[in-house]
Amino acid sequence: MQPRVDELSALKPRERLIVALDAPDVGEARRLVERIGEGAVFYKIGMELAYAGGLKLAPELASAGKQVFLDLKLHDIPNTVERATAQAAKLGARFLTVHAYPQTMRAAVAGAKGSGMRILAVTVLTSYDDADLFEACGRFGVVETVRRRAEQALALGVDGLVASAAEAAMVRRTVGDDMLLVTPGIRPAGAPAGDQKRVATPAEAILSGADYLVVGRPVTQASDPRAAAEAVVTEIAGALT
Repeated sequence: MQPRVDELSALKPRERLIVALDAPDVGEARRLVERIGEGAVFYKIGMELAYAGGLKLAPELASAGKQVFLDLKLHDIPNTVERATAQAAKLGARFLTVHAYPQTMRAAVAGAKGSGMRILAVTVLTSYDDADLFEACGRFGVVETVRRRAEQALALGVDGLVASAAEAAMVRRTVGDDMLLVTPGIRPAGAPAGDQKRVATPAEAILSGADYLVVGRPVTQASDPRAAAEAVVTEIAGALT
């Protein structure tokens, strides 16, 4: 695990914004990157785009000087996760997500060793609330599940966590300053929540302890994606100061 302070020491507000390229094909994703221009320097490739051939976009973005986040949420038997993680590292990604199960996290850390790619453990999806977790597991609600998974991730040497802003302050208290915290479900004031149940504004997330913010539809579906990205960056900068 690389110390969080090293990751953030020279990080600019723009570098804390991760734009989610949730596009149906690579062509549309490329057009979004072109429209955003210098408004963003960090992009997330999720499962929709990955299954539409988007993995080949990762080295393309990396060679253009962009940072890449592969949001693949790996979860399988340890051997498969370790080998898949090692393959993902070859694509030039900065971040890779796995689900926060101990076997999976341990295997991903092993697969990423020596590559420079950072492993992020997804605690609880932002589309879940307590009722969803009780339906699935029947035991713990969101806050307790996130806390337990954060403690396990820290013990296993995972680089960072993905958690909503609603749990960000609690997560920061739990893991201290050692782990990165990436927060999805970001919605500028007045933006619709969509299918997310635990959302926050960019400023709220930063003030709660988040290091990076994942923003999708409020940027990619805006009439002017670059201006929308710039507005998020401005709000991040204000919260940091």
